[in-house]
Amino acid sequence: MKYLFVNTLLFISFLTAQPRELIPLSKTEFSYINKQGIERIIDLTGKDFILVSVREENSDGRFYAVDKDGTVWLSGGVSSGEEVEFTPSGKWKVLRKKRLHTSSLYPEADGSNNMDYSLFFTNWGHAIHKGNIEQTSHGCIHVGQADIQVLYKWADLGMPVLMTRHRYMHYARPDLRRIYTDVKHYTRRGKK
Repeated sequence: MKYLFVNTLLFISFLTAQPRELIPLSKTEFSYINKQGIERIIDLTGKDFILVSVREENSDGRFYAVDKDGTVWLSGGVSSGEEVEFTPSGKWKVLRKKRLHTSSLYPEADGSNNMDYSLFFTNWGHAIHKGNIEQTSHGCIHVGQADIQVLYKWADLGMPVLMTRHRYMHYARPDLRRIYTDVKHYTRRGKK
């Protein structure tokens, strides 16, 4: 009972605290404003990271996988928490990975694993996981099945996870155009 009370108190203080904000300044630099309103610059040059721009006004509703050479090599649609405070903005990290997981707070009625390929990034249970990107979540980030399988395999424990309510696509677009539109045409030897 004491454990439940302490967790409830922590969760309420989390929801009522001044919001964090993360603002992309370039592909690998960000302005981070913590709960006390103090701003600092985060530079992730030379590091692999995941950035999620949640689906709200002035944002993309996409995830971006950025490798240590600064290339956005994978991106896809997401859905997030229905209310702003349900999906916390800021700089986090992959705390744990769980291939098959069922939410204890929001389980599926049929008992199925409703949080497959989970990359947990907060101690409150927020995760990036397989889900329907057309429906809002209870705070997690839903990613489509094909994308989450690749992202899950690539992500390491401790990898930075950035949540923003601002657009990132204008930084990612040149890489994504090159990756998704450079179609190479191969022919068999001797044929043209």
